Amino acid sequence: MTATLTSPPAASSRRRGGQRRSITGQNRVAWTFALPFMIVFTIFMLIPLAASFAMSFTDLTSADTDNVFGVNFVGLEQYIALFQNQQFLRSMLNTAYFVVIGIPLTLVVGLALAVALNSGITRFRTAFRVGFYIPVVTSIVAVAVVWRFILQDDGLINSGLALVGVDGPDWLHDPVWAMPAMILLAVWRNAGTIMIICLAGLQNISSEVLEAGMMDGASAWTRFTRIVLPLMRPTLLLGAILLSVGYLQFFDEPFVMTQGGPLGSTLSVTYFTFNQFGFGKYGYASAASYVLFVAIALLSLIQFRVLRSKD
Repeated sequence: MTATLTSPPAASSRRRGGQRRSITGQNRVAWTFALPFMIVFTIFMLIPLAASFAMSFTDLTSADTDNVFGVNFVGLEQYIALFQNQQFLRSMLNTAYFVVIGIPLTLVVGLALAVALNSGITRFRTAFRVGFYIPVVTSIVAVAVVWRFILQDDGLINSGLALVGVDGPDWLHDPVWAMPAMILLAVWRNAGTIMIICLAGLQNISSEVLEAGMMDGASAWTRFTRIVLPLMRPTLLLGAILLSVGYLQFFDEPFVMTQGGPLGSTLSVTYFTFNQFGFGKYGYASAASYVLFVAIALLSLIQFRVLRSKD
């Protein structure tokens, strides 16, 4: 009788021990496969990130590269100097302008294209998808070079405006119009990405929900604003975050097309940081890059709060 009572717990204990050994073995295998990536990630990402963060609290310059451990720790002086630099403040305003105008425009254009492809255009849907997505996969340098010619005083856009009697501006040499030209290029180039994302979100909405709204007498606009848009909030959140990360770091367009001009009207934070590295002010440039990092994190947090699903 005693053996009968003690046997089952012993068997259960052996089973639990076997399960623990099995899980431990699986963990070892998983860590074995993950270890090469973690080593590469640590060497080429974590260590440089930690080094650059530490660098932002020093006065490291190109003259100190022979003795990097002899630099002075200056605390927050580099960050304070940044916010006293009128050029940096101008670059922050330019970046904010680019983001605040560019992200909503890109979302609206991408969503409009996705709605058109999802509902009205069926025969040539694949061709339109490819056509609108081609700018995304095209080299930004090649795109910027082409657009630089399009936006010239006698370029394609101004020639088209002249046909309807409108005297177009000198887009890339006018401080008022240079940034709108950058935004126009960014919207054209990135709307295809948002279109693909939104198209996937639209196709994930149940047709039964839309049919129920139609049977209740809701108009097409009401169905779109009261049914489609609320269900698209997670999709729009994804698109907004992807755009924010890219637009806050916009660099290639002004680098190729305007070199930050005219009169600093297209100078972005990343372009400013790039220039500081070029001047050999490594600590100063690192501080600027971490200000941008904080801005990206804050904007992403705000978007999560605004666009997250009500559920």
